[in-house]
Amino acid sequence: MTRSRWIPLAIFGLLAVLLAAGVWQSRKPDREALPSPLIGKATPEFALPSLHQPERAVRAADLRGAPYVLNVWGSWCPACREEHPVITRFAETKRVRIVGYDLKDAREDALRWLEQFGNPYWLVIADEPGTTAIDFGIYGAPETFLIDATGRIRWKHVGPLTDAIIANELLPKLHALETERGA
Repeated sequence: MTRSRWIPLAIFGLLAVLLAAGVWQSRKPDREALPSPLIGKATPEFALPSLHQPERAVRAADLRGAPYVLNVWGSWCPACREEHPVITRFAETKRVRIVGYDLKDAREDALRWLEQFGNPYWLVIADEPGTTAIDFGIYGAPETFLIDATGRIRWKHVGPLTDAIIANELLPKLHALETERGA
């Protein structure tokens, strides 16, 4: 076999190895995890209007003092509709304040959506242009953050919350925060 025949075979072999490595990597259970560089860091400073009182600016400092869950949603988001009953059930436990973060939504659409499906949020802030979302590293909706009493981001989940994610990930992180705080 001449040298010119080995080159395509070598390229094919290299591509096959890369493909096999990609398939192997996709078998990891956390392959959809999007680590946030903000975990352990302070929330970005912001001043966003309250959805229900647009003349009122809510600042990051206003939310400090107790842990809270920040849930990013939008009326335009089909996965948010799927997640909404889960958030509602969790809010009914009154375990922690749940702050809604309405992303890139017209105010009227967001209010109509909450009226139709119910409002589980302690407070809803609105980021219609989505500029603050960039500071948070928000990829889209739904996303959920656990923020401690000092304003540090402790946990982030990308995608719709489920009862299992709340029970197995969020609640243990919240319990750990409460234990730290009590110590």
